[in-house]
Amino acid sequence: MYLEHFGLQEYPFQLTPTPEFFYARGGHRQALEVMGAALASGEGFIRLTGEVGTGKTLLCRMLLDELSAGWLTATIPNPTLDAEALRQVVAHELGVAEEDCGNAHELLMGLYERLYAVAASGRRAVLLIDEAQVIPDESLEMIRLLTNLETERDKLLQVVLIGQPELDERLAQPHLRQLQQRCTVAHRLDPLPRSMVPDYLHYRLQVAGYQGPGLFSPHAVRLLAYAADGVPRLVNTLAHKSLLVACSEGEGAIRRRHVAWAIKDTDAVPRRGLAFTWIHPQRR
Repeated sequence: MYLEHFGLQEYPFQLTPTPEFFYARGGHRQALEVMGAALASGEGFIRLTGEVGTGKTLLCRMLLDELSAGWLTATIPNPTLDAEALRQVVAHELGVAEEDCGNAHELLMGLYERLYAVAASGRRAVLLIDEAQVIPDESLEMIRLLTNLETERDKLLQVVLIGQPELDERLAQPHLRQLQQRCTVAHRLDPLPRSMVPDYLHYRLQVAGYQGPGLFSPHAVRLLAYAADGVPRLVNTLAHKSLLVACSEGEGAIRRRHVAWAIKDTDAVPRRGLAFTWIHPQRR
């Protein structure tokens, strides 16, 4: 739509989590390092939470990319399954042979044998569960019991739970206290500081092949950072729409009015204190 107009090789603000566009600075780098260190130390349960749009799924993909060949990894992006169905999915993702999954007992034994063989080969197994706040209670308990599988020294399976803040609230309930106690590493992913939004925009534009002068005017960046409140998904949405409207006007740079139009067109933007968006339309 606007690639040629702005001299871009690809779209810089797509919502699809793409490792090449990972902004490895600030809280996102810290979260990645915390999870990596926790896995390396053998923690059984690791919990990462953050508001919608803060980049948890992309962090999950980056963690998988950074793990070496010494790891067997499995990912479950949609865990809204009962305990038995989720156990079967876990077994499949970890490479348990289908003939070893005849009934619940055989499936559990198949999981143990598979994980023990992985450990005997010098590798480690990790299960990453995205959107973990929606897992039914009985399925959470099943996952906890799976981490009881261990050798004399190490856990056979480590688990990373990734979810929205509701996950913290659920694990604080008395009947899930055993699982909460096992999450010895719990990290909260916060939105970007507004002061980092200009660098974030610049970084993604560079990755997309932009080589010109500053594409967003200072007023445009300031308004965008305020409206998105540092949430990467909202930053991407507003930046993409701003590029669209600027291109439709034949403009070579993003002005404040373009961002204002993008805000007005995006229902997900919180409306707190945004009345000033329309006060000085002459500002560019």
